[in-house]
Amino acid sequence: MRVIVSKCSPLLVRPSTEQSTPADHIKVSSFDKPLAFSSFSSFHVFDRAIHEPAETIKRALSRALDHFRLIAGRVVVGDDDGDLCIACTGEGVEFVAATASCALVDVKLFDPPFAALLKDLAVEYPEASCRVADPLLLMQVTEFSCGAFVLGVTWNHVVADGTGIALLLRAVGELARGFDQPSVPPVTCADQLLPDLPPLAAAIEQTIVGQLKPKDYAYLDITVPMSAIDRIKAELGNELGAPCTVFEAVTAVMWQCRSRVIMPDDDPDNPAPLVFAADARRAVGAAEGYYSNCVTTQVIAPPPTIREVVEGDIKDVVKLIRSSKEQIPATFAGEGEEGVPLLPCVEDTLFGYSALFVTSWRNLGFEATDFGGGTPARVMCHPGPESLPACVACLPRRGKGGANVLSRFLKEEHGGAFLAELAKFT
Repeated sequence: MRVIVSKCSPLLVRPSTEQSTPADHIKVSSFDKPLAFSSFSSFHVFDRAIHEPAETIKRALSRALDHFRLIAGRVVVGDDDGDLCIACTGEGVEFVAATASCALVDVKLFDPPFAALLKDLAVEYPEASCRVADPLLLMQVTEFSCGAFVLGVTWNHVVADGTGIALLLRAVGELARGFDQPSVPPVTCADQLLPDLPPLAAAIEQTIVGQLKPKDYAYLDITVPMSAIDRIKAELGNELGAPCTVFEAVTAVMWQCRSRVIMPDDDPDNPAPLVFAADARRAVGAAEGYYSNCVTTQVIAPPPTIREVVEGDIKDVVKLIRSSKEQIPATFAGEGEEGVPLLPCVEDTLFGYSALFVTSWRNLGFEATDFGGGTPARVMCHPGPESLPACVACLPRRGKGGANVLSRFLKEEHGGAFLAELAKFT
């Protein structure tokens, strides 16, 4: 069926209270810089109606921006040194109210194919990357004929990571439900000085954002059953010293299944790098309400060969992931500099078809967003970056009985074989 999404003209939502002092210029941190001017979109599907969702969210957003002033500002580039700052100008964020010509169930947003429709459910920046004068956040609320609605959020990554946007949405929801102020006071890079992002992580992120060209990989909507996750966790028992996490089990399954499918296309003794994003808040002691970027990029080094990932026991694959995670605190303590010699070969080693980039949305906080009708039935995204094989794992999804993964990490001809490998874990 043809779905028509009708959009009102965009408007700027500003903080509800005016600033009485000149705009602060906040210098962004080393975590923010590599991600500047790259955009990302999330989609939050609410299957329970609330009264006038667009108007309700718009009013609450204005009040939330009183507390999240950085997000209502604009990027400023220094004339002399080219340094990046965010000016807390209060100019606001772009907001669009929209309606869809059908019920939510009619478009099967809970199941593929949905990728084409997602473009209509969010506001996008007019160019491939964000411009200096653009708002730092774009928001669209699309109400369906049944009363359900989808919130599409697109942001300039310089101002916040996924946890930061989840904190904003949590605050908007609380204010929409009658709270006087957010339950978690927001904190920015202006309020708390963090250690520098490790050089290797910064180099990888800059390469991902600025130097690679998009590739056309298949869009897959995958569920790793909880029975498979529980079985892996049970097999490991106490071998890791602490229980295997859902992220570790899911990533191990994705990595091994994918490696089995692509191995015929590559020398089996070529490296199969795994790169994953990790929240560094605990490692650097960031405050609970820190909403500026605080994500590091971790590489399993040295990378195993494709053959080792394919033929290894799934427990051994999990152990590789856990070992790499455990190295994160040391990199912020000035240790682990053995990773620095990898810098000259980042592109050659980490961005071929045999590599895999994983980011997890488990426990970012998106699952707690509530504007008055309950938490989202599903949270989705355009998995990215599209310039290398990537997946977004563990997205919140109600009642599915497993871990949802959205991916662009396989050529079209490998999709069926991958799903067959995944079925072996069920």
